[in-house]
Amino acid sequence: MEIWIPITIAAAFLQNLRSVGQKHLKGVMGTTGATFVRFGFGMPFVLVLWLLLHSAAGYEFPEIHGTFLAWTLLGGLGQISAQFLLIYLFSFRNFAVGTAYSRTEPAQAAIFGLVLLGEMAGFGALIAIAVTVIGVMLISVARVPMSWSNLFRSLISRTALIGLASGTLFGVTAVAYRAASLSLGGPNYLMQATTTLAVTITFQTVIMLAWMLWRDRAEVGRIAKAWKPSLFVGFVGAAASLGWFTAMTLQQAAVVKALAQIEMIFTFASSVFFFREHINRTEVAGCFLIVAGIVLLVLL
Repeated sequence: MEIWIPITIAAAFLQNLRSVGQKHLKGVMGTTGATFVRFGFGMPFVLVLWLLLHSAAGYEFPEIHGTFLAWTLLGGLGQISAQFLLIYLFSFRNFAVGTAYSRTEPAQAAIFGLVLLGEMAGFGALIAIAVTVIGVMLISVARVPMSWSNLFRSLISRTALIGLASGTLFGVTAVAYRAASLSLGGPNYLMQATTTLAVTITFQTVIMLAWMLWRDRAEVGRIAKAWKPSLFVGFVGAAASLGWFTAMTLQQAAVVKALAQIEMIFTFASSVFFFREHINRTEVAGCFLIVAGIVLLVLL
């Protein structure tokens, strides 16, 4: 088994934990604060690891250059914007449809990978990506009244367009992070990924902190009061991000993001086994397609 596969699965599991932690924080702070903690409280862990790889493991710091900074800037801003659009969807009654379209990220990453990096995913990988995307979309709309007329209207709805825009930005972000890491050219995939993450997360922390100081200083105080759970979110978020960056240094972003759809299985399992939520046939079919797509991705 190639190493990027277990790394991606671990990252998906950790991201699910981070999402649970952020959901808890939403009870004591706003959306901006709950989003910030994944960056601000994760940054110290990433910087410590970065320094340890240099001082303890003996890896040289890669040379930071303009191309690298341009890709990290694109990825950092793209991720913040994509997350904002995804959260904005929750203000709509039929946000589930928009969220489903945001999950087209792997398919869009395949397109942007081809356009920006000239990377073409294999036919088997493209089939697997399509299967996982359909599975995730089925789960996302499983509890929405569906008919052919509703489906057609959903294709041109405002929430669908916002969801597609979010998926587009997430797709661009994934490709940008891969391009940034690869542009360093060494000394190895772990140091390249950690360097990319260290620069990106520092930039995102500064941007979001400046925004809160300008627009909502009270949020900073709420974050400070909830520093313990925020530290947990920051740690698991940083660990998940390191997994994503490492996997995308080793493998095409679209392929990594397709396997990352396994996070939906983790989320779905949590809702069923811990919250005792009812399972309907559409959700079962969606889970089956995700698993089938992942099996195809790994075997082909």
